[in-house]
Amino acid sequence: METDEKIILVTNDDGITAPGIHALIDAVRPLGKVVVVAPDSPQSGKGHAITIGVPLRLNQVDQFEGIEAWQCSGTPVDCVKLARDKILHRKPDICVSGINHGANHSINIIYSGTMSAAMEAAIEGIPSIGFSYLDYSFAADFTLSKQVAYDVTKKLLESDVSPNTLFNVNIPVIADTLEFKGIKICRQANAKYVEAFDERRDPHGKKYYWLTGEFKNMDPGEDTDVWALENNYASLVPVQFDLTHYRMKEEMEKTWKL
Repeated sequence: METDEKIILVTNDDGITAPGIHALIDAVRPLGKVVVVAPDSPQSGKGHAITIGVPLRLNQVDQFEGIEAWQCSGTPVDCVKLARDKILHRKPDICVSGINHGANHSINIIYSGTMSAAMEAAIEGIPSIGFSYLDYSFAADFTLSKQVAYDVTKKLLESDVSPNTLFNVNIPVIADTLEFKGIKICRQANAKYVEAFDERRDPHGKKYYWLTGEFKNMDPGEDTDVWALENNYASLVPVQFDLTHYRMKEEMEKTWKL
């Protein structure tokens, strides 16, 4: 029987057993019928990777009380694709991804499996949100994150937006929640990790490399996600997957003769 109940697809990149996805389910459960499709193991840093040439497995699991949940052997993007085609058999009303353990602000969006899952849903015409909490600990307190996730998801469900709408939401770590200043709509900061590879040797004397780096913010703006998070706001960045540099395109059309 058809109902007006919203269908909410929940996924992540930390894996179906991560505390963050439990927190996200708790947050959005009051807003509709939740269906979970998430990786069976951590997939951080996988970006928009998909599985080609290797069979994908889907197994239903009893992981969340009263919630239909499936674990997938593939990437976060695989999870969204399979959810749409094999489990839901239609577009859900919204897709929420996370809550990621660690930041996905600034350039991190390019590498993030959390955001790539949400982006894949948006490409499919499903309004989507990726949520990340700047605490990397699996013992993190998600109380504030759950409130932000509820508020943003509810607002998006109630809004008349493009089906390709995509938000990147990051939540700061604040010792006293009374110091939380709210949700700030931002732009993506010009910031990145300055990376290096630490050369080491294994017990057999063979070289291996461990990625290290330091986060550098080159952006002095007070309208960025990095600034917001440093000043006790949650950041909300509207994201698009059209990578065309329109200003450069216009300039090149005038000056380039090919």
